[in-house]
Amino acid sequence: MQYIKLGTSNLNVSRICLGCMSFGNGTGQQKDWALNYEKSEEIIKYALDNGINFFDTANCYSDGSSEEFLGKALNKFTKRDEVIIATKVYFNEGKLSKEAIHREVNKSLERLHTNYIDLLIIHRFDYSTPIGETMEALNEVIKEGKVRYIGASAMYAYQLQKMQDYAEYHNLHKFISMQNHYNLIYREEEREMMKLLVEQNMSSTPYSPLAAGRLARLWNSDSLRARKDLFAVGKYDGNKDKDFQIVQRVYELAKKYNVTQSEIALNWLLNKKPVASAILGATKTKYIDEAIKALDIKLSENDLNYLEELYVPHKVVGALDK
Repeated sequence: MQYIKLGTSNLNVSRICLGCMSFGNGTGQQKDWALNYEKSEEIIKYALDNGINFFDTANCYSDGSSEEFLGKALNKFTKRDEVIIATKVYFNEGKLSKEAIHREVNKSLERLHTNYIDLLIIHRFDYSTPIGETMEALNEVIKEGKVRYIGASAMYAYQLQKMQDYAEYHNLHKFISMQNHYNLIYREEEREMMKLLVEQNMSSTPYSPLAAGRLARLWNSDSLRARKDLFAVGKYDGNKDKDFQIVQRVYELAKKYNVTQSEIALNWLLNKKPVASAILGATKTKYIDEAIKALDIKLSENDLNYLEELYVPHKVVGALDK
């Protein structure tokens, strides 16, 4: 496993982060494919055994049971100071209001069975709460020792800039990372966000690095999640006619180097600046193996150009408009 500093922090994270959205007593669409505790524990332990120290969850994943599963497993298999836990706030009552941030941090700490969160991420930009209220509240939970660092996720670049400017002007803690939607068939973040992250000395920790599995195979899958995850269908399948050509190129390079498509797609992503760690929603141990192997592939400049040249503009998916 390789490790890297996250933004300007002292968090030394594995370059593969285990995403925990698939863990928990699933609700809504998640109830059809979320893993129970025993299966979740198996994946978490395997990740730990293979050097992954970075785990990403959210207060809204399976109504908080994802946090419960993660906290229980980490307490069973490792020491708290040997892992880095990220969780999120926004999809809750009050979104990013001062009251909501304090309430939800306390709830997350309880579910995670810990007394601090390494990285608290705002899940979206909140149009209903003044930026100052949000940034002050985030600063407060850091001063209280409940949170070490803060990160952002899935917003427009101008929104991140406004929040960072407020924090800097008022001498508050700034965001160290951006969890953004970024992969070979969704590269809209390259227009502004990735450049801004470099300027801000922030790290990118992309979610959906394999486009919900579409980059890991020749698009179609018979898996339960592929059939039941309608959110992923909405994100990707509308552009299939054009994006499938890119997936085919991933397949060709995988054959050329005798590796999996996942390894090619993840290697491309992990070599893009300022990507620090890719969030992998693994539901089987073999996917963790593939992700780790991806770190060692050496793609040529011609390979990279071959993967990138067919990309066409996409509708923004991730950032909210209101």
